[in-house]
This record gives sequence, structure tokens and C-alpha cells, in this order.
Amino acid sequence: MTIDDYIESHIDPEPDYLYKLWRSTNIHMLHGRMASGHLQGRLLKMLVQMIRPKNILEVGTFSGYSAICMAEGLEEDGKVYTFEINDEQEDFTRPWIEGSPVSDKIQFIIGDALTEAPKLGITFDMAFIDGDKRTYKETYEMALSLIRKGGFILADNTLWDGHVVDPTYNKDPQTHGIETFNDYILTDTRVERVILPLRDGLTLIRKQ
Repeated sequence: MTIDDYIESHIDPEPDYLYKLWRSTNIHMLHGRMASGHLQGRLLKMLVQMIRPKNILEVGTFSGYSAICMAEGLEEDGKVYTFEINDEQEDFTRPWIEGSPVSDKIQFIIGDALTEAPKLGITFDMAFIDGDKRTYKETYEMALSLIRKGGFILADNTLWDGHVVDPTYNKDPQTHGIETFNDYILTDTRVERVILPLRDGLTLIRKQ
């Protein structure tokens, strides 16, 4: 048994619908491992229950796994607004979101969150950034401008398979984007931040 197996056997079980979504994502989609999965999904749900946001902004829907997990933790009037820039994802993702037990709490939007999210005119309590790594800094600035004081931003993949500390790794644009983002928020006096070494790195950021 690996440490990951041990952890997953000692936390709340993965709901059957999400397990089926995870399996389908890995069978039918390229880079299926990008989906949040059991451990991170249960953490996202619990963080939502702790923060108790009314409105959540998600940048990067992918297959809808993380959006569903966050919606599970919302109170009755809560909403996840999730943006996916790749319109080729829609045929796979929309049926899974609309068929989920929390479909009424998710608004799935095809489009560029950088330009479209501000048009909603919504003040968010929480954001989950999991989109294009090359534009993480710009996405962060957009999300921060829409988050209330005391609100939270979660940024995924901030350890990037350990490439951020590997001097021999060829610094492709995505790796460079993650490094730029990590260095940028380190000195941002508007927020508090902590990196959790969970899966591929999850940074929790609180707006002062």
C-alpha cells in the first residue's frame, strides 16, 4: 500500500458519481490526471464548508470534477461560476455537470475568464485557479480584484511536478508561468499565502 492509498482509505470516500467521472475523464480525455481526484476533491469540499462562500469563481473547468466538489460544500444559495476557455471540452464536461446532484449550484461558462469573469459584476468569496499556467499571474490579478476582503484564492499545480526546484529542467512557458506566479505572490503585501505539498502543489491565499 502506498502513502496515497493509505490516505485515501482514511478519509471520506469518493462519491460514486465523482468516481465515475474520474474514470471517464481518464479514459476519454487527454491528460486525465489533471482532474482533482479523490483527496483534493474532499479537501476542496471541506475548504468550502469552512470558508462558507456564497460565490466561487473557478478558472479552468476541465472535466468538472473540482466544480462539483466545491458545489457539494456550498450552502443552499451558493454558486460556482466555472470558466473553461477550451470549447472542445464542452461536449464532455457539460453533461457531467448538468447530470450531477449539485447541477443547480454550478454555472458552466465557455470563455476566457480573464475578460468574461469581470463582466458578471459579482463579488466572489473564493476562487480556484487551475487554468493556463502561462497566465497564472494575470489570472491571479483578475481574481484578486473580484474577491472580497478576507476572501480566499486557491491556486493549483504550484509545485509543477517538482520542476520549480529542478535546475536541469527545460523551463517551458508553463513552468516559467508557475515560477513567475510563485515569486510574484511571495512579495505581494495584499495577501497571506501558504503552499500545501498536496498532489502537484496547492497554494492557499487570503486577501488582507
